[in-house]
Amino acid sequence: MSDPGLRRAVERVASPLGDPELLTARLAWSALAEPGDSVSGRLVAECGPVAALRLVEDLATGVPTPEIPGVTPQELTTSLRRWQPRLDARMFESLAVVAVKAGLAVLTPEGPLWPERFEDLAEHAPLALWVRGEPAALGGLDRSAALVGARAATPYGEHVSATLAGELAEQGVGIVSGGAYGVDGAAHRAALGVQGTTVAFVAGGADRVYPAAHAHLFARIADGGAVIAEVPPGGTPTKWRFLMRNRLIAAVSAATVVVEAGWRSGSLNTAGHAAALGRPLGAVPGPVTSATSEGCHRLLREFDATCITRASDVLELVGEWGVGDDRTGADRPRPEAIRVLDALAVRAWRTLDDIARRSGMSLAEVQAELGLLELDGRIESSLDGWRLHR
Repeated sequence: MSDPGLRRAVERVASPLGDPELLTARLAWSALAEPGDSVSGRLVAECGPVAALRLVEDLATGVPTPEIPGVTPQELTTSLRRWQPRLDARMFESLAVVAVKAGLAVLTPEGPLWPERFEDLAEHAPLALWVRGEPAALGGLDRSAALVGARAATPYGEHVSATLAGELAEQGVGIVSGGAYGVDGAAHRAALGVQGTTVAFVAGGADRVYPAAHAHLFARIADGGAVIAEVPPGGTPTKWRFLMRNRLIAAVSAATVVVEAGWRSGSLNTAGHAAALGRPLGAVPGPVTSATSEGCHRLLREFDATCITRASDVLELVGEWGVGDDRTGADRPRPEAIRVLDALAVRAWRTLDDIARRSGMSLAEVQAELGLLELDGRIESSLDGWRLHR
C-alpha cells in the first residue's frame, strides 16, 4: 500500500510502533481478515505483514499463486476471494482518520505492550488491536482474571461478580471482561470503584458503544483502563465476532472465572477457550434451582473447573499461572451461515457484493450459503437482493 494519503493518515495514528509501513500493513490486515482467520495468521507469520500484504495485492492483479510454506495454493486462492472486496487503500485511509478522531491507538505484535499470552493462540492470534484508553493497561495484565457470565444476570450473580472483582482489584489483579450487561458490567464497575485496572474486550469497533446504555461505563473504563477491539473502528458487533472475541478474553487473562451462566450461555464459549489454552478455569456455584447457574454447575461437574466462593480462590488460580455447546455437530449452526446471517437485515435488501463485504467472505462462499439459508426458510430473495425472513 504505497498510497500517499494512506501513508499520511497512518502516520497520525497513535501507536508505540515506530514503523509506518509495518503499521499500515497491520492496520490493513486488521480490516481485511475476520477475527481468528487462520490463513491470514499463517501467511503473516510466514512472510511478515508487509510482504504478505504485497502478495495479496499482486494476487488480486492476476499474478500466479506462489508456493508459501504452511499455506496451500487452494487456501490462498479461496481466502483472496474473501479479502478482495476489502482490499481498498481509501478504506484503510478512512479507518486511520476515524481512529485519530476517536482517539484510538493501535497495538501490534512487533511493538511494546503486546501481551505474550496471545502467542498461545498461534495462527488464530489477533493481527492488531485497536485501543480506546490507556494502551499500557493491556500490557499490565500479567496478574489478571477474566470474570464473565450471563447478561441477564440475577441479583445474586451481579453481587458475586462485584464482590470478587472489587476484592481482586484491591489486591492488584487486573479485571478482564466483555463490557456487557449483567456479570460483565458489575465486574467492571466494582474494579473502577476501588480504582483498580479493568479492560473490556468488545466485539465491534472500539469507537462504538455496545450496549448503548454502557456509554458512561465505557468512558470510565477508558479513563484508567482500556476498551479493546480486534476489528477496526466502526466494526459491527456480530454474533460471530462475539464468539471470536471470547478467545482474546481467555488468552490474555491468567485465569477465567464464570460467575453465572445458563446451560447454553456464551460464557461457556470463553470457558472452552480457556480450557483449550491450558488456563486455570473456575466457576461460581449457584442455587440448584436456578437456570442461570446451570452452566456453572456443568463446568464444575464435566470440565473440572475449580469451585469459586471467594476472591482468595481466584487468587490461587491466578497464582498458578505466575465448554461448550450441548448441541450435536449436525445441529450446530455453521460458522459461515452465522456470518452471512449477521450481514443481513430484516427490512433492507442487500446485494451479493454488500453481503460479501460485510461478512468477510468470498462471493462464491456467500452465494452457496445464501442458497442453503433460503432453502431453510431463514432468508428470502428478490430482484433487489436478500434479507432475513420476516
